[in-house]
Amino acid sequence: MGVFTYESVVITAIPPVKMFKACILDGDTLIPKIGPQAFKSVEYIEGNVEAGSIKKVTFGEGSQFKYMKQKVEAIDKENFVYIYSMVEGDALMNKLEKITYETKLEASPNGGSVCRTTSKYYTISDFELKEEGIKAGKYKALGTFKAIEAYMLENPNAY
Repeated sequence: MGVFTYESVVITAIPPVKMFKACILDGDTLIPKIGPQAFKSVEYIEGNVEAGSIKKVTFGEGSQFKYMKQKVEAIDKENFVYIYSMVEGDALMNKLEKITYETKLEASPNGGSVCRTTSKYYTISDFELKEEGIKAGKYKALGTFKAIEAYMLENPNAY
């Protein structure tokens, strides 16, 4: 088994407290609402946002995948940190044991946020993860993040 780590940084005009609430705390209802072609539904199988919770994400018609299950590893509402793992689903392609994402939102000098995400891909046996596979996932995540940002800029009183 190998572990491949990828880091990304995204800057937004939305303050960390609002972005964390929209993306993480309310993301399960907001994301399918603003991107139904990508995400059909999110339902908790165990728990409800706290560490140890497991949720099933059903992808929309526009996705190449059907579903994934995510496990919440940790959540720190005061420091805007959220860690979860994709532990099941066709997006793992029977080549990955899991993918763990650690997201931290920090205040930027202009009043917005800096979003730092570390992704760790845990491969099964000697599977070698290709850079284009990582980039494809990164662009989908960035698209979701930008859709939430656009929604919040259009609806400044939503959060």
